[in-house]
Amino acid sequence: MKMPIMGDKPGAEEKEMTFWEHLDELRGTLFRSIIVVALCGIIAFSFKSILFDHILLAPRSSDFITYRILCRIGTWFSISSLCIDPSAFNVININLAGQFMSHMNISLVAGLIIAMPYVLWELWRFIKPGLTGSERRSTRGAVAVISSLFLAGVLFSYFIVVPLIVNFLGGYQVSDEVVNQISLTSYTSTVTMMTLLMGLLFELPVLVVFLTKAGILTPVFLKKYRKHALIAILIISGVITPSPDIFSQLVVAIPLYALFEGSVAAAARIHRKSSPAG
Repeated sequence: MKMPIMGDKPGAEEKEMTFWEHLDELRGTLFRSIIVVALCGIIAFSFKSILFDHILLAPRSSDFITYRILCRIGTWFSISSLCIDPSAFNVININLAGQFMSHMNISLVAGLIIAMPYVLWELWRFIKPGLTGSERRSTRGAVAVISSLFLAGVLFSYFIVVPLIVNFLGGYQVSDEVVNQISLTSYTSTVTMMTLLMGLLFELPVLVVFLTKAGILTPVFLKKYRKHALIAILIISGVITPSPDIFSQLVVAIPLYALFEGSVAAAARIHRKSSPAG
């Protein structure tokens, strides 16, 4: 079985690769990506103090930049609830290998985040030869866009979503008799899960562009269900920030809705270009 692909340069002769050659190329792509992720993870592992004290556990401190900004806004608008003190709980370890395994897992996640631009570039190198000249031109800069959106989602989670969750869930008590002592694995898994989730959620415009080019989505469909999307985003924001403070929910909802509107605009632009009149 032979699979034709286009050469890297315009006008290059069409080459043919067998299925096994494609599989070998994919294996090389995955191998190089895993190696780079592992190397970045090892580097992160060696900076334990920075990784945990200055990054992962920083949202527990009332001096964290997000809390300082929110408190300043609360002072301006006389909203005392925005002055947050998240130090109402302790992070403890209850497993013999808990700290070591958390160190390993967090280093791996950090390595994945750091290496993500390279991983995306490797995947782009793999699929690029199979694209036509026009497809290559229309997807130029895709790696930079996808990487930027993912990193924006990671930063949004770290500076906005995680502090709000840490503040609410870490300080929530059903009774004064129950003291919050959060296990290290629970804390780290919550932070990493939310960070990776928001990184993927910020890829919404890329997904919409792909589905629009495939003819599955249209701008008319997206505009028709705009109100439904707004309600869904408000629900998601309410789940992410389970605080009764409406300001916290809006802080999360506004960027997510802006992502949706950006997706609608991107879909409309692609639809105009692909229409016969365009």
